[in-house]
Amino acid sequence: MSISNVTIFMPSVLTLIGIPGLESVQCWIGIPFCAMYLIAMIGNFLLLIIIISEHSLHQPMHIFLGMLGVTDIALSTSIVPKMLGIFWFHVTEIYFDSCLLQMWLIHTFQCTESGILLAMALDRYVAICYPLRHAAIFSHQLVTQIAAMVTLRAAILVAPCLVLIKFRLQFYHTTVISHSYCEHMAVVKLAAENIRVNKIYGLFVAFTVTGLDIVLIMLSYIQIFITVFRLPQKEARLKAFNTCVAHICVFLQFYSLGFFSFFAHRFGSHIPPYIHILFSSTYLLVPPFLNPLVYGAKTKQIRVPMVKIFCSKNLL
Repeated sequence: MSISNVTIFMPSVLTLIGIPGLESVQCWIGIPFCAMYLIAMIGNFLLLIIIISEHSLHQPMHIFLGMLGVTDIALSTSIVPKMLGIFWFHVTEIYFDSCLLQMWLIHTFQCTESGILLAMALDRYVAICYPLRHAAIFSHQLVTQIAAMVTLRAAILVAPCLVLIKFRLQFYHTTVISHSYCEHMAVVKLAAENIRVNKIYGLFVAFTVTGLDIVLIMLSYIQIFITVFRLPQKEARLKAFNTCVAHICVFLQFYSLGFFSFFAHRFGSHIPPYIHILFSSTYLLVPPFLNPLVYGAKTKQIRVPMVKIFCSKNLL
């Protein structure tokens, strides 16, 4: 029997079912996801307003933080509106090309966020290990170049994933995606053809971007900790370490959740689907939700203006 008799040829519409096994309670699950999205949007917009308006924050670390805020807004907006449409209004259908676009946006913003976290780690490394040369090394020109490189790296590396799906995979077992958004492997697994190339390229992108970034971030912080612990005064050590705490918290939560989601989708066949879908959805929403809270609480230059904004609103 030919493959065309038992499969679907190049479907124009796909169906996202949300969280398999929890369809009956998805309307309730949507409430905390909506709350996190709204807090993430408000927090990141406030963060951007403060960074733009405060001239003292026009430094590399805070510029990277602003880029992180823009990326978080874009990432969460690529996912949550459609996800809530599935949970609350049962709008499950999505055009095939729109699904590929969502997939490209999500993974591009993920890779961009990883690159920004690396840039922030390198900035802390130079600021602490070579403080007298920091201003000369991290010039505005270099910051602009890093921003362009991080964005282009993500967009260019993720684009072939779309091409490999669009032009290699023509026959599909089903059009139903057991997910709440268009994730690369969730779409690829629908195909009735050999998906080995797609899997290999997906792993290549993951380890080229995330793997390399994690190694460089860890090496940066090893050097930072060595330098900090060599400082003679306890107050100086605490002050230097305190400048890194927020970034370390963001780094740990971003990569720990990310690696669980990545490996569970490829090797976690024994994990119930609803657990994996919940974790992968939470993984994409937690960083945009937590980043402004973490940096707002731990960074005095951001915390003080943010408190002033809320106090002025209360007085009015």
